[in-house]
Amino acid sequence: MRDYVHVADLADAHVKALDYLATGGTSLVCNVGTGQGTSVRQLVEVTESVTSRSVPHAIGPRRAGDPASVYADPTLIRAVLGWRATRDLREIITSAYRWHQRHPDGFKR
Repeated sequence: MRDYVHVADLADAHVKALDYLATGGTSLVCNVGTGQGTSVRQLVEVTESVTSRSVPHAIGPRRAGDPASVYADPTLIRAVLGWRATRDLREIITSAYRWHQRHPDGFKR
């Protein structure tokens, strides 16, 4: 299980943090995430649904050293900055997929 957050939500968290500091807030460390874990299986299923394509994958044992789940606890950032991730996994994947469709060669300067 991993916590996936949209880059636009991450950017919004940074803007809120800068506004907080600019208005006299003190420096603090906050987790930025949804607070919800997503499995690789869920990631594959949503990706296949969004793209209408099969995602090649193999189910196997967890790799040595990999934690079973890693996800953020956004309690502090919600309480102090009023920030909350607004985009779900489907929107994250849809946004990324559309970007790659428009930019098949990736980012170029």
